[in-house]
Amino acid sequence: MSEHFDVAVLGMGPGGEVAAGRLIAAGQKVAVLERELIGGECAYWACIPSKTVLRPVEARTEVRRTPGMSGPEPDWAGAREYRDVMARHLDDSAQAESYAEQGATVIRGAARITGPGRIQVGEREITAEHIVVATGSQAVVPPIEGIEDITAWTNREAYTVRELPGRAVIVGGGAVGVETATFLAGYGVEVTLVHRGPRLLDREEPRVGELLHSCLAEAGVDVRLRASATGARRVGEDSVLTLDDGTEAAADVVIFGTGRRPRTRDLGCEDAGAQLGEHGEVLVDEHCRAAENLWAIGDVTGVMPFTHVAKYQGRIAADAVLGRPRPATYEGIPRVVFADPEIAAAGLTAEQAERRGIRTAAVELDLARSLARPWTYERDPRGHLGLLADADRGVLIGAWAVGPMAGEWIHQAALAVRTQLPLDVLRDQVAQFPTYHEAYQAALDELDA
Repeated sequence: MSEHFDVAVLGMGPGGEVAAGRLIAAGQKVAVLERELIGGECAYWACIPSKTVLRPVEARTEVRRTPGMSGPEPDWAGAREYRDVMARHLDDSAQAESYAEQGATVIRGAARITGPGRIQVGEREITAEHIVVATGSQAVVPPIEGIEDITAWTNREAYTVRELPGRAVIVGGGAVGVETATFLAGYGVEVTLVHRGPRLLDREEPRVGELLHSCLAEAGVDVRLRASATGARRVGEDSVLTLDDGTEAAADVVIFGTGRRPRTRDLGCEDAGAQLGEHGEVLVDEHCRAAENLWAIGDVTGVMPFTHVAKYQGRIAADAVLGRPRPATYEGIPRVVFADPEIAAAGLTAEQAERRGIRTAAVELDLARSLARPWTYERDPRGHLGLLADADRGVLIGAWAVGPMAGEWIHQAALAVRTQLPLDVLRDQVAQFPTYHEAYQAALDELDA
């Protein structure tokens, strides 16, 4: 005999947790289903542990660049201990107990949707008026000949490691690869970063990749662009990659940051009426609806696979289930890479705007030449801000920043893009002195739009 619920949430990463919490608070009878750990990839193997171990690296840079300061080096043992605390020692029992106390039914195991409103978990069958799919994504490791002979990691091994390798090759120049290179190099690991494209973070403005390349090189990272792995082999204790540019890269471990794939295999979404895209993503409408009474949120949708977007979609889907539908919009969503210094962006790139036929005006500001704050913050200050405007409508449509705490002050641009604030309104702002936020005023003064 099956158990019946108002809503079943499949996958309890950040998006699933937001949706479940909102639905429970509204008095719904909720079942939460999780095959691994409540909290998902972000809490245990990605966002939380990575940013925790990156913080000492950032702090050391701040100390070294601050006049009048001399200070400590990162302590891996201490950082590792705190990382494990932040990642709950890979133990979600407290989270499970909390959901049970709130009245939710916690179900462990791999679930499969067997039809509209029907789910099978092992021998257990449940039914629900609504199903929310939030099963996330998994790391993709390319099929390289010989890969089974080397020590190959993904983010999971990199951010649960106990003893750091002496040398690491990182494959992939996106956010995961860049952050992992920053992390390991900061603790003294010899790092080689291999990327098949002509520049790092190649979905952002070319200037961002250029500035990032310089920062990583300064940190001691050997960056190799336009290179792809064609083979792998073990030579003694070394894991060796053969690259298509005729070179090789050898290290103790090879870490792959080569993208992620939605977790929909054997999930059965199609049996409930959903359609999957070419990469296995669940296709959804503006309310995160995949089919009648079937919803999907987060990485599994392939729509901007960021934790903050998953949480946003969790709110969108939950509100739709509760009869308060509102469309999701994705303009101005911030994108942050926690390198050293931080890299942040929001809105369109110039290339994207051109494809849309938008006539643009752009400006790049060297912060040290225009502001006081970079000089009070650090010696030999770093930082650049780029703005992109729609020249006809007089609104900001894109922005990027490379500099200290860029992930914090990009949100002014994100909000401006999202709300289509007129440039005249932005120019009339009064920013606190001295702060990095003053960069917007200075850049807007130079923007010809």
